[in-house]
Amino acid sequence: MASTEKKTLYTAEASAIGGRSGHVRSATGIIDLDMSVPEGLGGKKGATNPEELFAAGYSSCFQQALLVIAQRAGDKLDPQTEVKCSVSLFQEGEGYGLSAILDVDLKAFDREKTIDMVRQAHKICPYSVGTRGNMEVELRVQGERISVQAEENAGVAEKEGA
Repeated sequence: MASTEKKTLYTAEASAIGGRSGHVRSATGIIDLDMSVPEGLGGKKGATNPEELFAAGYSSCFQQALLVIAQRAGDKLDPQTEVKCSVSLFQEGEGYGLSAILDVDLKAFDREKTIDMVRQAHKICPYSVGTRGNMEVELRVQGERISVQAEENAGVAEKEGA
């Protein structure tokens, strides 16, 4: 069994001051945002929150995973392909958690091929791999939930033979 060495490709850095009612800034300065509790929970307008930032990152990352899957199959995604991600904050007892819904519209492929590509992308997307087993992630194609079996959630980041 060949072992593969983990190779860090990129590291992002950001800092926060003041928690949910504070400010975040990336080391590059590209992200430089006021934070707030979500407006619906009493927060202020004009500020973002951790859930919005997570949803933006996850949708972008999943879109890239779809591009990789399409490229591997010799396909090309429609430029209007869209991945929507909604991230929900919930309270359970004394703790808090997150859940996500990814809703994919590939525009150019039939439903079965789209479902297959979404399942494959879910296996390799770093956000999907990183959240697997830690938060509920629902997959949808054009608003309709698709089932995902436990074995389909096996990530490529797992060790072979484990």
